[in-house]
Amino acid sequence: MRDLPLPLALTARLTPVVVLACAGWALTSGPFAGSSADGPKAGGQGTGTTGTRSGSASGSPTVPGSSSGTSATGQPNAYTSAPAPCTAVSTKTVTTLVPGAKTAGKEIASTDESVRRTCSWNALKGYDYRWLDVSFEVMRSDEAATAAYQQRTAAKSGGGAVPGLGDAAYSVVNLTTEKKQQTREGVVLVRAANALVAVTYNGSDFETKKAPAADEINKGAIKAAREAVAALLGGRSQGN
Repeated sequence: MRDLPLPLALTARLTPVVVLACAGWALTSGPFAGSSADGPKAGGQGTGTTGTRSGSASGSPTVPGSSSGTSATGQPNAYTSAPAPCTAVSTKTVTTLVPGAKTAGKEIASTDESVRRTCSWNALKGYDYRWLDVSFEVMRSDEAATAAYQQRTAAKSGGGAVPGLGDAAYSVVNLTTEKKQQTREGVVLVRAANALVAVTYNGSDFETKKAPAADEINKGAIKAAREAVAALLGGRSQGN
């Protein structure tokens, strides 16, 4: 997690870091993560920044599960593949939200990479730990994406809508305590046409055992989500 040796005083506090790491990786199977049962399939594994739109000059295949790459209304799906997740958030944002992290990030292996692509950044700087995940999922239709969005937001009660982000966006922040160590986590889920964008951002302070403020975590998660959605849409602005 960090190249230099940790301070001796921190050695006894590594267990919470492992717990946080497990929580971060759980994004691939958590309430906001999709499954093959949802029926989404990405049309390819592009290496560019933006997602692939249906009918583009790139000749990307249509989304499996819809023989013509269309929604139930007969309209072409907006997206057939997800953008590269590790370039969807700017280097400046990564440096700000996850101090000390390698800005290149690490793409997380998925049980089915044609369904979802996720990038993760995490670092321990001093006693402060931060974790950021950005995930894209392209589904078979707008209707499937809407149903998945509604199901997953319902499973994360206590949050609220984020205006001006995608076709629908939801943000929630929760505080957990494990062996007197607090961790605060913010999750943002966005639907844009037949694609979903999920961002998880959490942090802890192992010196004070306190978590970052809810406002800090919430704003950080939303900032990353805005950049990720802009990458999906081809760089179009999604607000401030």
